[in-house]
Amino acid sequence: MIEHLGKVLYGKQENVKCKMASTTKIMTAIIVMENIKDLNEIVKISSKSAGIGGSRLGLHTNDEITVKDLLYGLLLCSGNDAAVALAEHVAGGVDEFAKLMNNKAKELNLKNTHFVTPHGLDDDKHYTTAYELALITDYALKIEEIGKIVKTKSYTVNINGRAKSINNTNELLGYLQGVYGVKTGFTNGANRCLVTSVKRGDMDLICVVLGADTKKDRGADSIKLIEYIFSTFQMVDIEYMINDNFGSLCDITKFEIEKGINNELKIDLEKNNITLYPVYKDDIKDLRIETEIKKELKAPVYKNDVIR
Repeated sequence: MIEHLGKVLYGKQENVKCKMASTTKIMTAIIVMENIKDLNEIVKISSKSAGIGGSRLGLHTNDEITVKDLLYGLLLCSGNDAAVALAEHVAGGVDEFAKLMNNKAKELNLKNTHFVTPHGLDDDKHYTTAYELALITDYALKIEEIGKIVKTKSYTVNINGRAKSINNTNELLGYLQGVYGVKTGFTNGANRCLVTSVKRGDMDLICVVLGADTKKDRGADSIKLIEYIFSTFQMVDIEYMINDNFGSLCDITKFEIEKGINNELKIDLEKNNITLYPVYKDDIKDLRIETEIKKELKAPVYKNDVIR
C-alpha cells in the first residue's frame, strides 16, 4: 500500500487484519518517546528482557544501557530484548505497556489494530492493517527523534560502557533514492514485512508491504510500488488553484445581506491544510476547482465572521 498525507494512492487488501512482526516497534518507539523525558536515563536489563528470542540487540541480565541506545537497538537491528527492556522501564511490564499501545491506537482512531507485545512476535491477538500501519508510521515520523533514528544506517551503542556497532536492517535505506526509513519485520506468522518512507521533491510517501514470502520479494514489491507512484502521479498546487478560482468568483459576486447597510464585503479564504496534492499525470489537464460561497446573509455581519 502507498499513502501520501493520509490519502491512499495505491492499495491492495490494505484493510485486512494481519500480523506485522517487528513493524510493531514503530508504535513501541512512539510510546517510549511520549512517556520518557530524558533519553539518557539508565535501564538495567532484566532476565525476562535478556531471555527473549528472535532478533536481538544482545543484552544480558543486569546490563546497563540508556533509553536512547535501546531505541536505536529497537529500530535499527530490531532488538526484541530492547523492546522488552523499554516496556519494563516505561510501564513496569509488557502487559502494562501493551495497554499504552492500545490506548494510543484508540487515540489515533485505529479500528483494526491491537497490540499484545512491544516486539511483535506472533500472537493471534496482535495485528494491524497496512493502512493503519501507514497511519502509525506517519504519526511516528512527526516525532523528531524517531525520524532521526530510522534514517540512520549504522550506530554505536554503549552497553555497560562498552561500544557495540549495530546496522539498520532496512535494505532500501541508502539503496533507493529518497528513502529515509522506516522498519523491517519478520516472523513465521507474518512473513516478511517492510514499511518504507521515501521523499522525492514535494512528494512524500509511506509504503507498506506485509506478508511477502522472502526478503527479496518485500524489497522488490516496495520498489515497484514506489517507482509506480512517482512515475504516475504529480504534485499539483491545489492552494494556488483554489485561491485563483476564489478570487475570480469574488470579483463577480454581489452578496445579499438582509437588513444590512450595504452589500459590500471584504472576504478572505481560510488557510488550507493541504497545499500540494498528488494527481494522476494524465488527469491534470482536466483538473478543475469549484468554489461555493454563501451569498445570502443576514445582518449583523461582523469582522472575522466565518461564512460557511
